[in-house]
Amino acid sequence: MSLLDRGTPPDPFDVLPAKPLFTVTSTDLVDGGVVPSDQVHTSAGGADISPQLAWSGQPAETRSFVVTCYDPDAPTGSGFWHWVLVDIPAAATELPRGAGSGDFTGLPAGAYHVRSDWGSKAYGGAAPPQGDVPHRYIFTVHAVDVPKLEINDEVSPAVVGFNLTFHTLARAVLRVTFQR
Repeated sequence: MSLLDRGTPPDPFDVLPAKPLFTVTSTDLVDGGVVPSDQVHTSAGGADISPQLAWSGQPAETRSFVVTCYDPDAPTGSGFWHWVLVDIPAAATELPRGAGSGDFTGLPAGAYHVRSDWGSKAYGGAAPPQGDVPHRYIFTVHAVDVPKLEINDEVSPAVVGFNLTFHTLARAVLRVTFQR
């Protein structure tokens, strides 16, 4: 039983246009596993360290990447965006652990963060309400058909998502959970 009595929101990729898949791996996350404590938000006892991600098998037409982390289970009616990193060059195949710190350390040239729902231009870890059901955290690498999304770092994650609907060639997805 959950502290918050509500239905289970859909996985966003069940309702968005279907796209081919490519591969993403992580030395920090295991698909279907639990978010490690250092990737949890500081308000929930973690360290807000973004996970290492590596990808391969993207379409040859890829011109850039976008990395997102989204919680569809947040009790907001619109989910919760934990990380939005755009304009990653097409030559990139990995983000090191901690690249989402907000200080641009470890980011490929030209890549930048859009403000997350935490209010920062950085990775903000998992922190579901105490006693709620396990939340799903969907880490996605989007292969994009343009070198830049032609947005800026002041737009909302929803604006990035809107643009991705029209520019995503393929996706690589890791799904993990966390509960307090």
